[in-house]
Amino acid sequence: MFINLKLFWRNVRRLSGDDAYECYLKHHREHHQDVTPLSKAAFFRQWQDEKWNGIKRCC
Repeated sequence: MFINLKLFWRNVRRLSGDDAYECYLKHHREHHQDVTPLSKAAFFRQWQDEKWNGIKRCC
């Protein structure tokens, strides 16, 4: 039961984007060690800009 709850919570965080910064840091450690990662505030500012700026419709 506890393991299922943990898995459920991990999936909720993934779907909501709550774990986006942790995923970014993991990717950054694995692929971009020569560059300083963004701060949490800068990451979310960039993430929100990419998500909401620009035309987001089909027509």
